[in-house]
Amino acid sequence: MKKIAIFCLALLMGAGVALAAKPAAKEKKTVTTVFTTDIDCEHCVKKILNNVPSLGKGVKDVEVDLAKKEVTVIYDSSKNDDANIVKGFASLKVKAEPKKAEPKKAAPEKK
Repeated sequence: MKKIAIFCLALLMGAGVALAAKPAAKEKKTVTTVFTTDIDCEHCVKKILNNVPSLGKGVKDVEVDLAKKEVTVIYDSSKNDDANIVKGFASLKVKAEPKKAEPKKAAPEKK
């Protein structure tokens, strides 16, 4: 009887260790990137909005600003990156590149 109890206890401890050693799930990180493009008409805007899957996996939202010629893409960085999204735009015959962040102006020095 003691042997059975010890065996059951060892089995429970082994199962607990196995469950505790489960690897951590990938952390989802949402990224927003603004791309400058060569779009110049409503047809281009519709082409992008109707073909969002062409931009790659993990794309959550796409907003197009025709006046500024910019496309804002919100995506999961564990599934996609800027380079793949640029390739996706190229498949739609749209030239795009990530917009460079404008340098922050330094505060004027006080004398």
